[in-house]
Amino acid sequence: MTEDKQKSEKRSIFEGVTFYHWLVVIIASFGWLFDCMDQRMFILAREPALKELVYKEYVAKPPTIQPQTTVSEKQGETAIVSPEKHAANLVKKYGGWATTLMILGWATGGIIFGIMSDKWGRVKTMVATLLVYSSFTGLSGIAQNIEQFIIFRFLVGLGVGGMFGAATTLVAESVPGNFRSVALGSLQALSATGNIMGSLISLLIPPGMINFWGNYAGWRVLFFVGIFPALLCIPIVFMLKEPDAWKQAKQAAAGGDENKRIGSPIELFKDKRWRRNSIVGLMLGLAGMIGLWGIAFFSPELISEALKGADQKTIDNVRGWGLAMQDAGSFLGMIAFTWAASTLGRKTAFFISFLLCAGIVIFVFNFLQKPTDAYWMLPMMGFATLSVFAGYSIYFPELFPTRLRGTGVGFCYNTVRFLAAPAPALFGYLSTLIPFRTVATIMSVIFLLGVVALIWAPETKGKPLPED
Repeated sequence: MTEDKQKSEKRSIFEGVTFYHWLVVIIASFGWLFDCMDQRMFILAREPALKELVYKEYVAKPPTIQPQTTVSEKQGETAIVSPEKHAANLVKKYGGWATTLMILGWATGGIIFGIMSDKWGRVKTMVATLLVYSSFTGLSGIAQNIEQFIIFRFLVGLGVGGMFGAATTLVAESVPGNFRSVALGSLQALSATGNIMGSLISLLIPPGMINFWGNYAGWRVLFFVGIFPALLCIPIVFMLKEPDAWKQAKQAAAGGDENKRIGSPIELFKDKRWRRNSIVGLMLGLAGMIGLWGIAFFSPELISEALKGADQKTIDNVRGWGLAMQDAGSFLGMIAFTWAASTLGRKTAFFISFLLCAGIVIFVFNFLQKPTDAYWMLPMMGFATLSVFAGYSIYFPELFPTRLRGTGVGFCYNTVRFLAAPAPALFGYLSTLIPFRTVATIMSVIFLLGVVALIWAPETKGKPLPED
């Protein structure tokens, strides 16, 4: 054991932590918090938004729908599917595609902005991503057709994907090593507050609210609220500074050393150590990302399925409070993971969390039947499925050197979205063929991929950030 490591282990968690360190953690956490608020509002507004846009195009225009009226055959009998039923199926299908396109945008933005954070700086990149996702969230509220809505969600994803890498690398490089896991775990845990805010805002502005003309108007107002996080750019610009480690890496790269190039995706795979870490991070990220976006974030639709036949007001109310409770569980799950990672180690924390994910998701999707079930089952699912995301914020920055940290985090956290992007569309498609709950059970096998990845994962607890 080195002398530096011994000293690091003897230091208390908060030793050497200054006011500026807290400022970095708080502002970076707010950047990611508003990101997650946007995601939650989208999850809650997705179905009402597409109901308005799909029904407007396919039901309000009989000539358009007639040629597309579908025919199903069962035991030799032919049945004509009504335009309303066909439109309802389209809502499910486009709900999956809207989510998939946002995740693709998230993946693309995460890679682009991850490279930018290494080349331009962490602070500048945070500002750019914040402006992108706030602007296009507002524009989502004025979408007039399905195509516009999906395009705006893709563009929102660009900004959402970039914020995580910039915020986590800024925190990891700015705070003392003894405070790093707590700071990064807290950043991710506080993001659950953004989810809760999105759920509570949906109670004040129900996304399924009907206006005077009989259209769903609430979802539009909900997206307009998503413009306000852009105001966070002011404290980011005037209060934060680039980490010294990044400045030194930038200076070394300016010296012309080919082995010190910054922000190069190719460099992640030239060195055996960074290549292994990249693949491990990819596998861990893929398991959690598909599990969350491809399964657990269909909890609003699960509530609609369980409450089939209830009035829209009741469904909106249960969905709003149920999702808020799911987010509260997420917060506790990420706090629990942070504790486990800090005391038991990163690998042990991931192992426990992925097993919980598989078991709890299957249980909730098969046994949630009534409103009261949502209020205690969804917190359990939030606890499990979001806990691993605290691990991503803690673990991914510890896998790469400063010159490649933003690129590496962006790769692990966002490249997986290209692979995970078909999952929501697959979930939506399979739900039209086999029971909704059965689809969730089958897809939950993905959590085992995270367990397998731990075979090759390095343990980083108590170690300094790596350098070349």
